[in-house]
Amino acid sequence: MREQLVVDWDGTVTEVDGLHLVLSEFGDVDVYEQAEERLGRSLTLHEVIAFEFETVRAPLSDVVAWVLENVRVRPGFAEIARRHRPLVMSSGFHELIDPVLERESLELEVRANRLDARPDGWRAIFRNAEACPVCGEPCKRSDVAGLGDFVYVGDGFSDRCVAQAATRVFARDGLAEYLDEVRFPYERYDDFYDVMRARDGAHVVPPGRSRGRNT
Repeated sequence: MREQLVVDWDGTVTEVDGLHLVLSEFGDVDVYEQAEERLGRSLTLHEVIAFEFETVRAPLSDVVAWVLENVRVRPGFAEIARRHRPLVMSSGFHELIDPVLERESLELEVRANRLDARPDGWRAIFRNAEACPVCGEPCKRSDVAGLGDFVYVGDGFSDRCVAQAATRVFARDGLAEYLDEVRFPYERYDDFYDVMRARDGAHVVPPGRSRGRNT
């Protein structure tokens, strides 16, 4: 039996981090920048997310409509989702993830946080509250307990701890830089066609590209 495929959402499945896009459009950019600078220093990831999203006061329906118009999934995700049915594991929110999956006609298991979209500032409802024994703060590693061997695909800060519990890692951007620093092995990817080629050992050609006579 092949290892379970587990994927991060924002910046991994999506081409651009959707949480950052929402905060830039509907939140306070100054608060966002201040919080990001303190991430991993004086604030935990949960504290940063809660702090940032309290500045969002728009109706959830308006934000979801904007997300559906502006957030795009990375090439190859639909294909790998239908082939391997990955587990989506995010530090973001069901309310902003599920509508995009529905738009893409995909039904996948999602482990994410929830939102209380109050008009005086959104409140994050976190699914994990207990500190991880490895990194010392609530993180995604608790979501893979009992999962067995798994392949992880990620890109950022929230993926650091859980990636090091995987049997194989595909990384890009900030996650790749961090894994370089700690000398943890990983494979780089640009899109999910790269992941399929590496994982399945097959020649995968994105739509619109010619296979050629000898492939």
